[in-house]
Amino acid sequence: MSDPTPVTKADVEAALERVGLPDGRSLLAHDLVRALSVEGGIVRFVIEAPNADVARQMGPLRDAAEKVVSELPGVTQATVALTAHGPAAKPAGAPPSLKIGGHPKPQEGPSKPSGVKRILAIGSGKGGVGKSTVSTNLAVALAKAGRKVGLLDADIYGPSIPRMMGVNKKPASPDGKTIIPLHAHGVTLMSIGFMMEEGKAVVWRGPMLMGALQQMLGQVEWGELDVLLVDLPPGTGDVQLTLCTKSELSGAIVVSTPQDVALIDARKALDMFATLKTPVLGLIENMSMFVCPDCGAEHEIFGSGGVAAEAAKMDVPLLGALPIDLETRLAGDAGTPVAAGEGVMAKAYAQIADGLIRGGMA
Repeated sequence: MSDPTPVTKADVEAALERVGLPDGRSLLAHDLVRALSVEGGIVRFVIEAPNADVARQMGPLRDAAEKVVSELPGVTQATVALTAHGPAAKPAGAPPSLKIGGHPKPQEGPSKPSGVKRILAIGSGKGGVGKSTVSTNLAVALAKAGRKVGLLDADIYGPSIPRMMGVNKKPASPDGKTIIPLHAHGVTLMSIGFMMEEGKAVVWRGPMLMGALQQMLGQVEWGELDVLLVDLPPGTGDVQLTLCTKSELSGAIVVSTPQDVALIDARKALDMFATLKTPVLGLIENMSMFVCPDCGAEHEIFGSGGVAAEAAKMDVPLLGALPIDLETRLAGDAGTPVAAGEGVMAKAYAQIADGLIRGGMA
């Protein structure tokens, strides 16, 4: 009796054409067969699924392929492996990845997030004057006064709003584009700090900063807000330029300490807003004095009257004068702004908030 005709690759492929997927097309039509080898009567090949989750469901298909090949004349052994090409598919309901940063998208002119009535920028000429502390507490004070308030931390290199507001979660995104903001102390929040690991430096050039700011303004679901406060980084750089030219700013508030060095830089911030045709709503003097907790004596550590004099010179209101206060620092570090409670500092911020509301600025 003569030996059976040796099996060929063509024979195996013809058999696999009979193994169909639910859509009626075969394994070969879907291009799922890899590494097909025929050595004498031994046939080996791999079925490569698109990902691990699909591979787990293809066990019966692998068994069917092995069976039809084993039944071919001349086949003494059929070995079929099942593998996956890519990573497992994300489980249903898993949030898509959300990337912040990148070059800004072209836009026709200044815009404002839908539902936001006013955008107020809070800036300073230099760092270390307590601008973020003022921004945080002012937002909370406005919320306590019944306003719908948002706070955008645009200080991308040094975001401090997450710590001061006591929030460290990552915002959700239903589609990888829309950003759902966080909430604390009655304020709607967004910060680059929510998207980065704490302590990790943001090492970006100007276009990345501008793109991130554009995303946090335009892609965040801010909802209905009476006012959105934007805590700017110190100085007069890319973020300030982008905000003033690409968004419909209602106005700006400049924070400074009374000392001459701070006022020199505050004047630069005022000049920047004037150059960019952004109205300055007023100045806030921070660290105006220190009240000794033991004896009650007032110490003007950074001088006195400098911001008030500058406001008078520029013909803009002095919105308030805030003393150096240990409780303010402790409350900020603990994640509950001092304006959320009671006491002298809470009343001071409430007074500034009331002035903004009565003036139609918030």
